[in-house]
Amino acid sequence: MRCPLCHVLVSLTLLCNLLLLYYTWHLHVRPVGRPVASLSPGVTVIVREFRPFEHGLAELHRSFLRAHPTIQILVASETAPYPPVPGITLLRLQLSPEQPASASRLETHVHTRLVALVPDGSALDPPDLLERMTRGLRDAPAGVRLVAAGAGATLRCLHLNVSQREWTAQYKVGGSGGSCGAVSGSAVILMRSRDLFDLPLPLARPLQAAIFIQASLRGWRVKVMEDIKFPRTPFPATDHGRWKAEQAERTEEAAAMRALGVRLLRGLDGGDRWFGCTKETPRCFGTVVGETPDYLYEGRWTPPCCLRALRVTALHVIKVLEANNVRYWLEGGSLLGAARHGDIIPWDYDVDLGIYLEDVTLCPELRGAQGGSLIDEEGFVWERAIEGDFFRVQYSQSNHLHVDLWPFYPREGLMTRDSWTGHPQDIEFPESFLQPLQTLPFAGALVQAPNRHVELLKMKFGERAIEVPEYPNPALLRIGGQ
Repeated sequence: MRCPLCHVLVSLTLLCNLLLLYYTWHLHVRPVGRPVASLSPGVTVIVREFRPFEHGLAELHRSFLRAHPTIQILVASETAPYPPVPGITLLRLQLSPEQPASASRLETHVHTRLVALVPDGSALDPPDLLERMTRGLRDAPAGVRLVAAGAGATLRCLHLNVSQREWTAQYKVGGSGGSCGAVSGSAVILMRSRDLFDLPLPLARPLQAAIFIQASLRGWRVKVMEDIKFPRTPFPATDHGRWKAEQAERTEEAAAMRALGVRLLRGLDGGDRWFGCTKETPRCFGTVVGETPDYLYEGRWTPPCCLRALRVTALHVIKVLEANNVRYWLEGGSLLGAARHGDIIPWDYDVDLGIYLEDVTLCPELRGAQGGSLIDEEGFVWERAIEGDFFRVQYSQSNHLHVDLWPFYPREGLMTRDSWTGHPQDIEFPESFLQPLQTLPFAGALVQAPNRHVELLKMKFGERAIEVPEYPNPALLRIGGQ
């Protein structure tokens, strides 16, 4: 009996150890925040839009607690407010090395089914404003996932269209069906906690813009509670504080838009806002392999900042060529873009111009480029391309968006070149297409182009090239991803 008893004891010991190991592992790896199903009724107030150096958090805290003594108020910030504010609960978004990763997660701190995103300086007066917003969200029509009420301001309903393909967020005044895509004006926003948890950038600043862009991509609508307004004292209240806040807002907006894949914001007060490349920065994409830029694999077209830089560079080059009597014309994909779009092809990454080889000596910039490179008075870089016997003009020394200039010369009635790239459209063609030249809309101007250009494009690209768009290298990637 002794041996069987030993076996039983050993087995029980092993089982206990396994159970202990399992529960220890379970406690360490399970999510620290509560599962969505276990969220309790009520509203958690989150204050994200404030400045640590000058704020009204103490007054906001007192106002909300007077109305609801048990309400949870989270102040979300990378750094703690200074001087410290007694009694607030701080959600530190920028952790110290000794803190667990869970400390910065919303799920760790939010245990209610609803959250209210409240801007600094707001007050809860009368005390039932959150309850009325809660009823508004509960009774909202299908598709509405957020309700908004003015915070010291009257809200304006906006239509919002976010095009990931074109890297653009477009605002227009007005909504549809009693709901909006976004609102203009400082607002308190109420939404379900699980919806906020599901956003990849739930607390990016500027908070309203980031929330509405992410909501638009999910088809969520916003209902404006026109009969509700929260009193609000704007902060910062000093001129110096406002100046510091404006500087920070510009930096935060640029970082948030880049993270959201938005390079151009249109329709908000202040005109178009750009968040992509400039003359002082590199372009938005790297070396192109197989004529297929990386953004095409992501289902996107050329970033609008890059298209803008290409247009500026093309018009600058054309101005220089015309001033020096250099004969030029739209070539290759740029001629195809003019015929199909009246502009650069929306997914193209350079501009092609043909020139007469014998005219190169007429242009000081081209002469300077023959021996290396030349930076003109406006910062454009003229150089001889290393890939072949042609010229390239770059937007700047930092930003290598460019125009390629292909030197042709006539031989036995055909326009030919001394070097070819191997592209199917690189073929000789009759000089009669250039005698005379015509003009076509391109890059916002009328630009010289071959006559009978449709016939020439069929020779270069095939019979239906204009009617049936295709990416530069269909063998690698086709439109629609086929």
